[in-house]
Amino acid sequence: MSLITVIGRGHSGTRAMSHTLSQSGIYMGETLNASGDLIPPQDMYEACRVFGRHVKWLGGLKWDFSQVMTMPIPQEFTDLIHSFLRSVLACTDEHKGWKIPETTLCYPWIQRMFPDAKYIFWIRNPRDCILGSHVTDDLHDFGIDYPPTDDERYRRAISWMYQMALVKATPRPKHWLEVRLEDFVLRQDETLARLEAFLGFPLAKIPVKTDPLGRWERDEGVSYYDFFEAAMRQHGYPVPESNATEAAASTTGAQMAQPADAAV
Repeated sequence: MSLITVIGRGHSGTRAMSHTLSQSGIYMGETLNASGDLIPPQDMYEACRVFGRHVKWLGGLKWDFSQVMTMPIPQEFTDLIHSFLRSVLACTDEHKGWKIPETTLCYPWIQRMFPDAKYIFWIRNPRDCILGSHVTDDLHDFGIDYPPTDDERYRRAISWMYQMALVKATPRPKHWLEVRLEDFVLRQDETLARLEAFLGFPLAKIPVKTDPLGRWERDEGVSYYDFFEAAMRQHGYPVPESNATEAAASTTGAQMAQPADAAV
């Protein structure tokens, strides 16, 4: 029996994987919304807030995750996750799973609770990922401090950066696969083959559209921030070589958002 979960910040395209699994006959919980999220989400949201109490903001775009990596998992958190996953955990199917982006906000403890699960980390170009609003845009809603800002786009970029940093800081589980949305859309057969080899069973091929890709190119707002660079290069996304307007906005936004005594 295998347990599967899809992690990745909201608007990373995780619904494509959830729909693929559902249409492949994998039980993804009761009930699912149009995005393939397991709902209702309240217990997961509250579990994320329990986790957030133990993350320390160091100032700037740095957080200390050392406590959450080593401390005993609070019973309150375990109870909330078991409540959220009650339908999945009760299922006796050979393969089952769930998807909701907020899983990423408490991923280290999810991994410790389910060390044998198969984790699919869904990635999308952050320039596209931050164009739309998502419930995780304001990390304060989940107990995470960050540089104060009134810039909504910048706030989303910080949320993206935080979640990437949290995943990077967490030791890799036994079963781990990274998938880019762009590869799933443009090279679906090849990407499905990777996923099938990882999961150990055949997958359905769902319809995909190319219009979600490169939306930032048609957007008039700022979509690139200099703190994206390392992760974008790591995952094979092009980084602007020279863009004075966006670079200036990125730097100005960071300066406005950082308190004077922030650690950088």
